[in-house]
Amino acid sequence: MKVVEKFVSINGEGPRAGELSVFVRFKGCNLSCSYCDTRWACEDDCPYKDESPEDIADHVKKLGVRNVTITGGEPLLQPDIDKLLTCLADNGEEVTTKQSYDSLCVEIETNGSVDISPFTKSHRPFFTMDYKLPSSGCEESMLISNFDHLNMDDTLKFVCAGDEDLNRAKQLIKDYRLTEKCKVYFSPVYGSIEPARIVDFMIQNHLNDVRLQLQMHKIIWHPDKRGV
Repeated sequence: MKVVEKFVSINGEGPRAGELSVFVRFKGCNLSCSYCDTRWACEDDCPYKDESPEDIADHVKKLGVRNVTITGGEPLLQPDIDKLLTCLADNGEEVTTKQSYDSLCVEIETNGSVDISPFTKSHRPFFTMDYKLPSSGCEESMLISNFDHLNMDDTLKFVCAGDEDLNRAKQLIKDYRLTEKCKVYFSPVYGSIEPARIVDFMIQNHLNDVRLQLQMHKIIWHPDKRGV
């Protein structure tokens, strides 16, 4: 598996924002979003370390951190991602650190263009799934069928750069009853839209079950800093 970085930090987004997590970032993505903030991890010449699922799980279990965030790039493109999920699911029984736990909380950040259904059968992770809105330039790659495989433990994230994105997200939420399926978040494209504009939009449209999230790691550290 092509690992470009592993580190411990806080989750910057989603329902576990602010909690410690072990991040495992993989190389490569099938999309090229206009606002991508990890484009470097998708470049052909990006250095990586080839690691087995067993090696990755062993690294995670030694750190004594409950949350694991699998990200990229697009992690579901990794050929052995299902094996990694199995290794992480079996991981908890072997933990002997001071901060022991029964099982890991495994989250996969995915871009919405890869079928998630094969990964919902056993050793199911929590999904944080994007839906790419018009400003991304990649909406045509979205798999609407993925909506049917989300549940209330999962997060659907709409990254918004302006009013066109906000209105498209609102329509999708209504058409597919998304807030009844999963947690729904609006997240601003950093530097493109003021968070206050999103709040105003939520108020005007009575979006009671939608949450605004800011990328906490970009507030604490420099927006381009890696390994945080």
